[in-house]
Amino acid sequence: MTPAIEVKQVYKRFGTTHALAGVDLEINVGDFFALLGPNGAGKTTLINILAGLTLASSGSSCIMGHNVVTNYREARRMLGVVPQELVFDPFFTVRETLSIQSGYYGLKNNDSWIDQIIYHLDLADKVNANMRTLSGGMKRRVLVAQALVHKPPVIVLDEPTAGVDVELRQALWRFIKQLNRDGHTIVLTTHYLDEAEALCSRVAMLKQGKIVALDSTRNLIKSITGCSVRLRLSPDILPSVLQPLMGSYDEGCYILAVNDYSQIENVLAALRVAQVQVLEMQLLQPDLEEVFVKIMGSAENLEPV
Repeated sequence: MTPAIEVKQVYKRFGTTHALAGVDLEINVGDFFALLGPNGAGKTTLINILAGLTLASSGSSCIMGHNVVTNYREARRMLGVVPQELVFDPFFTVRETLSIQSGYYGLKNNDSWIDQIIYHLDLADKVNANMRTLSGGMKRRVLVAQALVHKPPVIVLDEPTAGVDVELRQALWRFIKQLNRDGHTIVLTTHYLDEAEALCSRVAMLKQGKIVALDSTRNLIKSITGCSVRLRLSPDILPSVLQPLMGSYDEGCYILAVNDYSQIENVLAALRVAQVQVLEMQLLQPDLEEVFVKIMGSAENLEPV
């Protein structure tokens, strides 16, 4: 099957800066995919190359089998991008903005789909408002609507929930998850790693323009061995025998690293012997944030390109 996105040995240089250093990436049709990395890792540069806003220094990129350079018209039709920046035309209303966007793709009689987008993104009461009068969160909703107006099979969301309220975040994810269930491929960049963990089935992590991890979300989390136990104790003293397990002390609680569940009984037994009472106990499972920190730390000393 033709991949939704296929990137082969893509390099991008801005003068002496190497934004991308030989990226190879394949995203399958129907994936909900996370593209993660610290600021400056190259995520937005890669998205701009896919969207045709930036030319790669070398390498090739395809959207649904269409090369973004040699077959750019079809590639553009296959892709909808929600950018980080709030870019809008201040002279039009919300509906006019979406109608004009439809016209860019030669779409006629698109009002029914526009109405659905407006409903799902809770823009109905702003449909006749001028774009410049909207709040930042409402402008963000319109950017999402613009990216969806031509029903692209591949949707890229570049930090879509940055600085928006909880209500919009929940409404957006409900709509996007439904689009994914309907067969759309979703690519998400976000600094909210809990969102990526909850939504995305596969993850790629970028560091200094290189992919340093690529796997299913489940496998990446399973790569972290052990777990942690959060304990609130009375008296607030950790017995010396448990000091080697000490990870941190946070808000009156000790965080202890354990290799497996069986070690928890050893911890409790040591507390009983020391006559220390457990007031509160919580088992902390590894998560995507822990994986991210570990991988970014191990990738700190990448060789310069």
